[in-house]
Amino acid sequence: MSSAVADHDSSADGGPALFRLIRFWSRRWINRSSAQLPDELRHTQHIQVVEAVAAATEHGAEATISTVAHLLGLDHSGASRMVRDAGAAGYVSRTESTLDRRRTALHLTPRGTRLLTGARQWQRRIFAELTAAWSDEDRDRFAGYLHRLSAEMER
Repeated sequence: MSSAVADHDSSADGGPALFRLIRFWSRRWINRSSAQLPDELRHTQHIQVVEAVAAATEHGAEATISTVAHLLGLDHSGASRMVRDAGAAGYVSRTESTLDRRRTALHLTPRGTRLLTGARQWQRRIFAELTAAWSDEDRDRFAGYLHRLSAEMER
């Protein structure tokens, strides 16, 4: 039995499969020109910021540059540049923090909300396409595991 088969046969060894998925999607997302994306997703460089701001506020937290940096795994200056660019493009707005006047709170603009909605619709469509041959039970179970994994990563 080859090591590739042995790795595949071990259901507890999902690490390599997870990273194959990450490599697959990161290449396709990065290599896809904006002309190939649906109209609502032509501004792909801002989706990560919009997703991070939404994730923070959906959990009742205040979104800040530090929050975006943490959620995206960036340093503060990198997150600050991304937030600045997303703000200049009209996807996020800044206000004074209600918790700490030295900080800036980030909010999605109506345009940012539309980008988030479009991104999530596209994500759902791709998931449905990739799992089209699966039973509803398998699709629901896998989606549940993905939600569980992402929730645990956010802690």
